[in-house]
Amino acid sequence: MDALLPKALESKMVVDAHNIACGSRHAAIVTKQGEIFSWGEESGGRLGHGVEADVPHPKLIDTLRGMNFESVACGEYHTCAITVSGDLYTWGDGTHNSGLLGHGSEVGHWIPKRVSYLDGMHVSYVSCGPWHTALVTSGGQLFTFGDGSFGALGHGDCSSTTVPREVETLSGLRTTRVACGAWHTAAIVEVVTESSGNGSPVSSSSTKLFTWGDGDKGQLGHGDKEPRLCPQSVAALFDDISQVVCGHDLTVALTTTGRVYTMGSSAYGQLGSPTTDGKVPTRVEGKITDSIVEEIACGSYHVAILNSKKEVYTWGKGTNGQLGHGDTDDRNTPTLVNFLKDKQVKSVVCGSNFSAVVCLYKWVSSADHSMCSGCRNPFGFRRKRHNCYNCGLFFCKACTMRKSLKASLAPTINKPYRVCDDCFAKLKKGADPVSNAWTPKVRNGIFPRKSNESIDKDVLAPRSHTQLSRLSAAGSCNQSESGNCKHELKLDLQNRTLFPAQNGNFHLGGFYTPKLSLSPVGDSKKNLPVSVSRKTSRAASPASGKSSTRSSTVTFDDSKQMNDGLNQEIITLRAQVEDLTCKSQHLEAELENTSRRLKEVTAIAENEAEKCKAAEEAIKSLTAQLEEAANRLPTCHNAGNTSPMAKHSSDIEHVFSSSSHASSMMSSAPSNDKCNANNLSTSHGTKVQTKKSETVIHDEPGVYITLSPLPDGSNALKRVRCSRKHFTEEQAEKWWAENGAKVCERHNIIRAY
Repeated sequence: MDALLPKALESKMVVDAHNIACGSRHAAIVTKQGEIFSWGEESGGRLGHGVEADVPHPKLIDTLRGMNFESVACGEYHTCAITVSGDLYTWGDGTHNSGLLGHGSEVGHWIPKRVSYLDGMHVSYVSCGPWHTALVTSGGQLFTFGDGSFGALGHGDCSSTTVPREVETLSGLRTTRVACGAWHTAAIVEVVTESSGNGSPVSSSSTKLFTWGDGDKGQLGHGDKEPRLCPQSVAALFDDISQVVCGHDLTVALTTTGRVYTMGSSAYGQLGSPTTDGKVPTRVEGKITDSIVEEIACGSYHVAILNSKKEVYTWGKGTNGQLGHGDTDDRNTPTLVNFLKDKQVKSVVCGSNFSAVVCLYKWVSSADHSMCSGCRNPFGFRRKRHNCYNCGLFFCKACTMRKSLKASLAPTINKPYRVCDDCFAKLKKGADPVSNAWTPKVRNGIFPRKSNESIDKDVLAPRSHTQLSRLSAAGSCNQSESGNCKHELKLDLQNRTLFPAQNGNFHLGGFYTPKLSLSPVGDSKKNLPVSVSRKTSRAASPASGKSSTRSSTVTFDDSKQMNDGLNQEIITLRAQVEDLTCKSQHLEAELENTSRRLKEVTAIAENEAEKCKAAEEAIKSLTAQLEEAANRLPTCHNAGNTSPMAKHSSDIEHVFSSSSHASSMMSSAPSNDKCNANNLSTSHGTKVQTKKSETVIHDEPGVYITLSPLPDGSNALKRVRCSRKHFTEEQAEKWWAENGAKVCERHNIIRAY
């Protein structure tokens, strides 16, 4: 179903989008962790999963697992991605085989493959059109490949290429961005101009828009509809250009000052200016006149922009709801997408007939910073504020005790970050719904602990090290502990993972301390995993007269990090097992389907072979009868006895009519000289001619005419045969009625019958 309003992407796991690209019927996302997810309608391998199956939800491309990608681009039939190191991977194009993958052939690829022709180059940007691809290197070189119709590749001709080829017209200039339309291309190029001032030359650089390819709708912006085989600067744009995008027959440019210009077809109102014809670049005004536009995107026939206020405006074709206004109406001027008014939009992109935006996940306004989103207690001097690295909300320390490796807002890959309890459960469930938390075994009442791991000062704010020392020395807790401290201790204990102990008590520095058991929490069977190392220190000076004091440093064994790491490994292995199981099942189903088809084809082939064998036997039998009849003809002719001849002729005609299959095969094969030479009778069964005095002419497809030459140079029509593959009996009679006179005139035939 079409979505007339923006709808949150449904995913089985939290996907933190760093870069998103939309094609015709598929899309792909690069996460902040450098992974690529794709989904949509499978066609020719453009999803990159290696299986011919549609994917309704974002799915990780397994063959790219472990690689770090920077950006992705989607065409109509293929997909391209760039790694952080500048390598280009392409896949798809298995439907039309246009050679737009850059691998030197027109063969499609169902899994990503690196473009080896760009070895030694660092690709910084790539754009995909329906039939060609363009890329820019970090050195400013522009390469294109694919279908070169209308000069879309910019190489000075309309030839195609299956490997990346540099656009020589722009060689020596620095290209920063490129965009591919259906049959045209646009690029932003830095141009250095020199001017003389105060007697000395002064050079300045500016970014200009160059276009080439098909200009039938004025999409090149040169004021005419002529095509351009080489890049040519758009003279009507004087401002520096920062971004360019292309639609089917539309080009949209964004200047460094935040102004939007459009050129091309005015269909569906996609120019955003109702009064312009689109032959030259025209500024889009209306409701965005006073706005500073930061980003532009273009579909086949619609445009979307994002301004500095994080507002999204769209215009153009709205048949599938791609404008996001809740209807299917077209818009010829920029219209605000009210549904996204309160969202923190980071970027906007367009597919062929749909749009997508990336927003901050659960953005929190400044009014919500005063209290914890979990326990709703106000933040203060002792209750510090911590954000969840998955949902973005703010929590206190007690509500963000857990960490996860899959936090969507994590700035560093493969490093655990704080998340709230709800997000921790969601991430764990999304990664593996049936996985259970791994718990270490307790041996002899001793809990496993990590060395050099001390308690967090913020967690133990209500309990200072002095109080802990007093507890270990006196063997009991201070009974005058405040209620607030008890409350925070309770929260602290409740939010930790508790493990059973054999004796039910803990020992601090060798002293029995029942106050640290978990009975105040209400569960006497669970205990806090605490291990205590005691350090004894004496006074530095004997003259102080003070006895030696003992202080205990309490360290908590936070086994969660170790558990999380092991859990993540288990989750990863289980996911791999499930994935391999699914692939195995799919391959088994494909094998079974292929075997069934092979059996069906084998049965059909055997049936056809039997029919062919029967037809060959019939042909041999008929040929033998014809040869026998032909051998009898001279004797009968010399004797002047016409009655036996007529009898033989009628017998032969009866043989032809008795086997429709054999007759069809003989009529459809005029090259059989033996059959054509032994036509012994005319359509009326009169005088019989031999092989030497008759001529067979293939007049039209399926029509064969037998002629007999006359002494005066004309021909006598002996027989007209129509192939049953081309004519029925009614069609043959109708054809002769319409074309008989023309045939006689064309072949100098005297119509005697």
